[in-house]
Amino acid sequence: MMKSLLRRVLAALGLSALALAGPVAAKAPVPARPALWAVSDADTTIYLFGTIHLLPKDYAWRTAKFDQAVAGSQQLVIETIVDENNPHEMMAALSSLAFSPNLPPITARVPVAKRAALESAIKQSGLPQSAFDRMETWAAAFMLLGNQFKAMGLKNGEGVETVLRNSFTSQGKSVGELESNREQLAFFDALPEQAQRTLLEGSIDEPRNMTQEFDRMLGSWARGDIDQIAKTFNETLAASPELKDALLKRRNENWNRWVQRRMASPGAVMIAVGAGHLAGNDSLVDMLRRGGYSVRRLQ
Repeated sequence: MMKSLLRRVLAALGLSALALAGPVAAKAPVPARPALWAVSDADTTIYLFGTIHLLPKDYAWRTAKFDQAVAGSQQLVIETIVDENNPHEMMAALSSLAFSPNLPPITARVPVAKRAALESAIKQSGLPQSAFDRMETWAAAFMLLGNQFKAMGLKNGEGVETVLRNSFTSQGKSVGELESNREQLAFFDALPEQAQRTLLEGSIDEPRNMTQEFDRMLGSWARGDIDQIAKTFNETLAASPELKDALLKRRNENWNRWVQRRMASPGAVMIAVGAGHLAGNDSLVDMLRRGGYSVRRLQ
């Protein structure tokens, strides 16, 4: 349950730290209508768009209504900005958080039955096992998830955020972030060790299992099926209140305050964050509505 939970969280929360990997190649164009909302008053409009980072390039997700919202927005705001051409900030943040002294060997952090698979995954990564021994468990999982992405045929540069960033910058519009690279990674760094170890196990699981779970989440996103996304999170996150609080609720609370501050200034902004942040109880949409804002679903 927890391995499935963590993979779903990574897919649907769309953590940008994992966006160094890109999309899977689709065989034919697939029409999609992902969910889009708007919060507005007399002189301000904030669009809320749910993304999924690992997106097949042939998904036709840009609808006329969505493009109208993009055209009317002066700024794009995403979770965090990862510069794929110069990832120094992300790498510096990762290095500052990822290593600690006196950690147990990496192989001691998984059950005995998983150790051979872990050693094999480490060899595929190209890094020495001694490097993983010095990594905190969540960081080792991040490194090894790269093997899974490669096995799924992932490439760089065509995810939703990348497309949107290119669209805004090509029009001379600014791109901002809700949290820095370090702030985002710090949510993982603060996870309980057991949750980190379960994530590590998930990073060496059979790629076909990850592919099946990702396909289900991708289908919900493409249909704009917020109820299904919320159901998935309600069922799985119930098993880990700590994970829900660290990766979902506290971040949504931060973003809720950001939106409320931004509503005091005129203009239009598009916020694009992982779809899981906009679905169900304690979502950003739910928090804004509870705060008295009218949030209209546009598609």
